[in-house]
Amino acid sequence: MTKEKYSEELLVEEEVLKENEIVLFNDEVNTFDHVIDTLIYACDHMPEQAEQCALLVHYKGKCTVKTGSYEDLEPRCSKLLQAGLSAEIV
Repeated sequence: MTKEKYSEELLVEEEVLKENEIVLFNDEVNTFDHVIDTLIYACDHMPEQAEQCALLVHYKGKCTVKTGSYEDLEPRCSKLLQAGLSAEIV
């Protein structure tokens, strides 16, 4: 197999394996407890994971809270938005 052909196949594989992400953004409205509870509910986080994400969002301004297929993430992101959080799928 030529190097060019091999590189082309790798690029195709990377594109197929690319997962989407839900990014949660910081706001000045929601409490830590609300963010943590919502991440547990919407993203199936364990309490410790939800707390870590809430802290990252607070201090860094945003955090990836879930990765996966768009079909899996869309209803989860909708739950975050319905709870008053600021999130998007990228």
